Order: sequence, then C-alpha cells, then structure tokens
Amino acid sequence: MGENKNIYFDHEKLKVYQLALEFNKYAHQICSKLDSRSDIRNQLDRASNSIVLNIAEGNGKYSKKDKCRYFDISLGSSFESAGCLDILSIRNIVSNADINVGKFMIKEIVSMLFGLIKSNSDRVYEESAEYES
Repeated sequence: MGENKNIYFDHEKLKVYQLALEFNKYAHQICSKLDSRSDIRNQLDRASNSIVLNIAEGNGKYSKKDKCRYFDISLGSSFESAGCLDILSIRNIVSNADINVGKFMIKEIVSMLFGLIKSNSDRVYEESAEYES
C-alpha cells in the first residue's frame, strides 16, 4: 500500500489484509495480460477481490462465529485463486516464475487466515497428519 496511508478501519491494520491487497494487485496485473473474455481472467479477478473483501467484512463482525464465516470464505477464495494460477500454468499462459510469486503470497495468506480462524473459533484441529492414498 502507498506510503502515508491513513488507517480508518481495524481490518486495515491486519497483515493478512495488507498481503491480500498485494495479491489483488498481482492478480490484476496477471489479468490485464489476458483476453478480456477469458473465463479464467474473470474467475481470478473475482476470487482475488473476494479474499480482500471477506477479510474486511469478517473483521468487522462482532461474533466470533460471524468472523470465522467470512474468513472461511476468504480462505476458499485463496484456494480458488491458487487453482486459477495452476490453470494458467498448465495452459502455458503465465510463466512459472510469475506463478510462483502469486502462489507464495497465497500460501502466506492461507497461513494467516488459518491463524485468524483458530483464534476466533472453538473448532477442534488435528495436528498435521500423514494420510496414505
């Protein structure tokens, strides 16, 4: 975000919100290189917007359950964005280097969202487990 930006709302103080804005900027740059009629462009644009908007809306909710609902939606949109990047990669539309930049941001966003969800819920979580297929 730009220097000397005033903070007006609590969600603007969240590191995950700041990173979500950075990812949104990144996604916009990727989308601007794609055909305006591209289905994946529309999907990535909407998903990256959803990450930001649901963090902001969720942080403004009073109850922990409401907060988690919006953070969950933001989490889903993060995974959706990662899927969009995978599609762009396998279609050889965007370079692997560019994809890796976005995937790294998404990984950090997901980690922070999990932290917010854990701190705002009574959910039971299992430690990282190995599953066999």
